[in-house]
Amino acid sequence: MFKISEWLAKRFKTKINPIKINGNWHEGYALDLHTLESEFAGYGERCQKVFDTSRTDVGELLYRLKYRFDKSVLPKIIRISVNFIKNEWQIDNLMEGIVPIPPSKIFRDYQPVQEMAKGISFRLKTPFHPNSLKKKKETPQLKKIFNFNERFNILRNVFIADRENIAGKNLLLFDDLFTSGATLTAATAALYQQGQAEKIYAFVLTKTRSKS
Repeated sequence: MFKISEWLAKRFKTKINPIKINGNWHEGYALDLHTLESEFAGYGERCQKVFDTSRTDVGELLYRLKYRFDKSVLPKIIRISVNFIKNEWQIDNLMEGIVPIPPSKIFRDYQPVQEMAKGISFRLKTPFHPNSLKKKKETPQLKKIFNFNERFNILRNVFIADRENIAGKNLLLFDDLFTSGATLTAATAALYQQGQAEKIYAFVLTKTRSKS
């Protein structure tokens, strides 16, 4: 059977391989893995380990946006995401709002997750609720912590959900990278318990190959 993801790949020249992600949310997907492989390539000038990493198409776009500050890829990421949500996942008519995961560094000038979620919201004509989920405090970077329990303990009771605009509604909870699921789990719990949301659909761009 012809998959819409194959049609998207041909049309936008970006291959995706949607992966279902499970958790306390109603349903969730990642567009693809983040990396395909990573091999040790030696040491850099400061004696740091250097790896030769190959990424998926979506993983490369996300890497360029987050770590190379290449904002030119943002429209493509948004376009691919919107087309997956509408044409393959087919939940665009069910969603009543989009909520991005709050950033770890609150005062950073440019917040990629916020910008991507805003763009997806605009293209889908779905309300954008960046203030319906907040953090009580900044949290440390978790990219080097892969264990679910360790990550969840750091995030426990960190999120605050405001029910004013989201109570009783179906929401798309958006993040860029799925590592263990701890961030989405803690955020989803807050949206259900404090925000009184009806259903949470979790959506991320990429998923790591690491296991907790």
